[in-house]
Amino acid sequence: MQEFPRMKRLPPYVFAQVNALKMDLRRTGEDIIDLGMGNPDLATPRHIVEKLVEAAGKEHNHRYSASKGITKLRMAISSWYKRRYNVDINPDNEAIVSMGAKEGLSHLVLAMANPGDVVFAPNPTYPIHPYSAIIAGADVRSIPIGPDSDFFEELLKATRQTWPKPKILIISFPHNPTTQIVDIDFFQKIVDFAKEHNIWVIHDFAYADLTFDNYNAPSFMQVPGAKDVGVELFSMSKSYSMPGWRVGFCVGNKTMVDALTRIKSYLDYGMFQPIQIASIIALNGPQECVKEIVDIYKHRMNALVDGLNRIGWSIEKPKATMFVWAKIPEQFSHMGSVDFSKMLIRDAKVAVSPGLGFGEYGDGYVRFALVENEMRINQALRGIKKILL
Repeated sequence: MQEFPRMKRLPPYVFAQVNALKMDLRRTGEDIIDLGMGNPDLATPRHIVEKLVEAAGKEHNHRYSASKGITKLRMAISSWYKRRYNVDINPDNEAIVSMGAKEGLSHLVLAMANPGDVVFAPNPTYPIHPYSAIIAGADVRSIPIGPDSDFFEELLKATRQTWPKPKILIISFPHNPTTQIVDIDFFQKIVDFAKEHNIWVIHDFAYADLTFDNYNAPSFMQVPGAKDVGVELFSMSKSYSMPGWRVGFCVGNKTMVDALTRIKSYLDYGMFQPIQIASIIALNGPQECVKEIVDIYKHRMNALVDGLNRIGWSIEKPKATMFVWAKIPEQFSHMGSVDFSKMLIRDAKVAVSPGLGFGEYGDGYVRFALVENEMRINQALRGIKKILL
């Protein structure tokens, strides 16, 4: 049998172990509350769905589309950035539509990185951030992130110790899974650092809107000079509850946008055009639906965190994302995140994501996704309470 070297560089999928146990128990009739995968459960707003249906009924929309996204959608993206962040984006050469942020990011790294190049990515972090580099044949250097780490101190240390010098830095704030947030000064320091060390920056802004308690997430593009060094990717999956639609976009540096445009021109013909037309309505239409979606996540977050604190699992409330990043209770810390997650499934009937799946520095944590209603969250709390007593 022929071997596939690139596949051998990808480790076994940590989450698969927990998912397999969850499915085994469900097959026996157990009711497992799944707070593992961050798969939004809320319906896409009705006006967006209605536009999709209308556009799908028109035969001219059934043909191949444009791999970089139709012109009116790129114009809507530019208008959205101007309204939201007072940032000017040229829809012709500074914006490209992607099939979700994940596809855009992974293909951008594939276009930019060569075997032997070094890519910096936080640890723990969303798996595609480091593994997009692995798939491209590059090498990854982890930058520890968390309450006990100074990100810039770790970044400078890694830069001084790495040869060849790093080519790309991938960041994402608000951050999945740690829920860490930053201010605009943080991004200014990133731009300054990137210019000083000649590093490209990719910022994954998937949780731009999912913020709580008067925190507003800044855009990387708001920093003067950000376009000189990097791009920002946004996903419509969370803000507009469109996860299965697979719509995202990448904006910023012309050279990087052009690289993504060129590689996508070889790989796809763009997403189904009615989806793009409906996305225009989402971006240009009423935004009250976004606030309603965020409010639901906030209520779920309060229910989960308040409940966990009541039963003895001490956790701080996150300021952003659709997750809760929870340090494993001290009495179970010796187990590690995978075995602890398995215990939660078996004994509490609750599925979570083991922190190890996001990197070795996440092994002392588990991630709860806020993808069940408050009644189910309260049911999950009753199950967890049994194992904490």
